[in-house]
Amino acid sequence: MEFPRVSGGDEHRPARPGESPVQRADRNFAELIAELRVLQTGVQFLFGFLLILAVQSRFANPSTFARVTYVVALALCCAAAALLMAPVAYHRALFAKGVKPEIVRVSNRFARAGMLALFLAIVSAVLLVLDAVFGLLGASIVTAGVAVFFALLWYVVPLRRLQTLAREREAHSTRGSDSNPPA
Repeated sequence: MEFPRVSGGDEHRPARPGESPVQRADRNFAELIAELRVLQTGVQFLFGFLLILAVQSRFANPSTFARVTYVVALALCCAAAALLMAPVAYHRALFAKGVKPEIVRVSNRFARAGMLALFLAIVSAVLLVLDAVFGLLGASIVTAGVAVFFALLWYVVPLRRLQTLAREREAHSTRGSDSNPPA
């Protein structure tokens, strides 16, 4: 899911007072890496759980549905781990080449894709576990609720806020151009 740009995106907003474009890119990258640390911890726990699950005696004879769900969850977790670690590898490969704004832009895309993969991995893992606990119907109902909850928090709420900000900026710029300057 792509968020709409507000006023042309971050690269068109003014820098903080006294902040150069390079300092701004450094700050944005540092903020992104701090956010990725939180997501990476979640990926590591989920990945560990999925790897341990495969060798548990209760998982010795899974149904076809459980096997497929397990493989999907594991593949999505691997994808999330790779995507959420990619900004560090990309930065390392392009370090000191004078392309920090590009690194921030590409790393942001990696992070967004990683969040989507993590979202789907979590939903798949929840479905897998709840299928063993409640059966497929109960698992599907509860998992749908979990998916909606994550989608609301990770995508819908931020998207609605961006839309509100865009409307506020539009109203502000319209008011500003219609009003007469003070004498």
